[in-house]
Amino acid sequence: MQVTSDLQVQNTALEQQAIDVVIMAAGKGTRMKSRRPKVLHPLAGRPLLRHVLDTAQALGARRAVVITGHGAIEVEAACSMNTRATAPFSISFVRQEPQLGTGHAVQQAVPVLADDGVVLVLSGDVPLTQPSTLQQLLAASAGQQLALLTLQMENPSGYGRIVRSTDGSVQAIVEHKDAASAQLAITEIYSGIMAVSAKQLKRWLARLDNQNAQGEYYLTDIVKFAVAEGVPVVAHKIDDPVQVAGVNSPVQLAQLERAYQLQQAQRLMEEGVRLADPARIDVRGVLQCAQDVSIDVNCVFEGQVSLGEGVSIGANCVIASAVIEAGAVIHPFTHIDGEELGVTVGAGSLIGPFARLRPGARLGAEVHIGNFVEVKNSTLAKGAKANHLAYLGDATVGERVNFGAGSITANYDGANKHRTIIEADVHVGSNCVLVAPITLGAGGTVGGGSTLTKDTPVGALSVARGTQVSIANWSRPQKSPKA
Repeated sequence: MQVTSDLQVQNTALEQQAIDVVIMAAGKGTRMKSRRPKVLHPLAGRPLLRHVLDTAQALGARRAVVITGHGAIEVEAACSMNTRATAPFSISFVRQEPQLGTGHAVQQAVPVLADDGVVLVLSGDVPLTQPSTLQQLLAASAGQQLALLTLQMENPSGYGRIVRSTDGSVQAIVEHKDAASAQLAITEIYSGIMAVSAKQLKRWLARLDNQNAQGEYYLTDIVKFAVAEGVPVVAHKIDDPVQVAGVNSPVQLAQLERAYQLQQAQRLMEEGVRLADPARIDVRGVLQCAQDVSIDVNCVFEGQVSLGEGVSIGANCVIASAVIEAGAVIHPFTHIDGEELGVTVGAGSLIGPFARLRPGARLGAEVHIGNFVEVKNSTLAKGAKANHLAYLGDATVGERVNFGAGSITANYDGANKHRTIIEADVHVGSNCVLVAPITLGAGGTVGGGSTLTKDTPVGALSVARGTQVSIANWSRPQKSPKA
C-alpha cells in the first residue's frame, strides 16, 4: 500500500509521545436494525470495538478512553470481560448523554485526558485501520500539529470534505450537509481519525458551538481554530478505503467481513498455505501455519489455531483453539473445539470425516478418529484408533488400542465425572459400555456388546452380556382386525 503525507517526521519523535486513544462508541446504530449496540456486532468473531481497542494496544498507547452512550452498560461490560489489556495500557469509560455530535462526544473525555499526551481519536465502528497507518499519522502530528487521516474517494457523498488553500495546506473540514456546491465536488474526505496534542485539543474543544445545519457540536470545527492560531494542519492521505470504512448497516458489516477475510487469505497464501478458494475461508482468531499446509473450502478457524507442516484440512471443518501437528489429516466436516482446555492432534493422525473433538482431547501420533466419533477430555496414545460411532469421555487410552464401533465410556453417574483407563493394546469390541471408574488391563479384549463395571486383568478376554435365547417357531404378534 502506498501512502503520502504532508509532513515526514522521524520515528524517534513518535517514541517519545505518550499516546491516549479516545474511541467514540456512543451511537445507536439505527440502520443496524438490532437491539445490540452497534459497536458490539462481531467482525471475524470479535466485536467491532474490540478490534479498535486491540489496535490501540498494538500502538503502545498509554490508555484508551471509550465514550459510551446508547447501550452504555452493555458496551462497558463487554469491554471489561473481553479485554486483553495489561499494564501500562488501561481502559476507562465516559458517558455521552445525550448525543449532541462528535465534538460533544470528545468533550466528555476531557476530564480524564492528561495534558502531556497526544490524543488519537478513533471510532468504535471503524475496525480495520492498521496500526502502521496510525503510527504514520502520529508521526505527522509529532505532538505539535493537528494531523488528519484522509482518503481520496470517487463518491464522497456523506463525508466531510478536506478544504485546502491554493498552496495545498489544509484550511478546514466541511461536513457534507454544510458544504457549498463547489465544496461538494471535492473528493478528498476526512476519515474521522485525527491526532493532536491534548493541550491543543482541550483548548479548541472549549470553543465549539452548534451553529450548523445539524445543530451539533462538530469535532471537525477544531481545524479552523488551529488554522486561526497558526498551528499547521497536516493530512496523512491513504489509498485503502477498507482502513477507514465504518459500519452502519448489516450490508456494510458483511462487506467488511469479506474484506478482512480476503486480507487473511492473502497473508496465508503469501506464507505458503494452499487455499482451495481464498474467498471461502473464515479466520476468527489467530491462525498460524507451517510449510505445505492445505485448506479446502468453507473452513472456519477460531481462537488460537496452529497447523503443523504438511497438515491437510478438508472442506467444511470448524477448528477452534487447537494445535494440529505435522502431517495430520483432518477430513471434511470435522468439528474441533478446544475452548479453554484446548485440543491437540498428534503428528500423522487421521481425523474424521464427521468427527468431533471437544475440550481437553489430547491425541498422540498416528491416532485415528473416524466418522461420528466424539472425544472429550481424553488422552489417546500413539496409534490408538476409534474409527466409527464411538464416544470417549474422561478417558486415558494407551498405545495401539482399538475402540470398537458403537462403544462408549460411561463417564457420568448423574452427579460426578469418572475416568476410564484403557491400557496399551486393548481391543474393545463393538457396542460396548465401559462404566467408569474402570481400568482395562493391557493386552485385554472386550467382547462385543459387553457392559463392564469392574476392572479387567492384563491379557484377559472379558465378556459381560446376557445369555442368548432362541425360541423355535415363534410367531410375531398380529394386528387386530378393524371393527
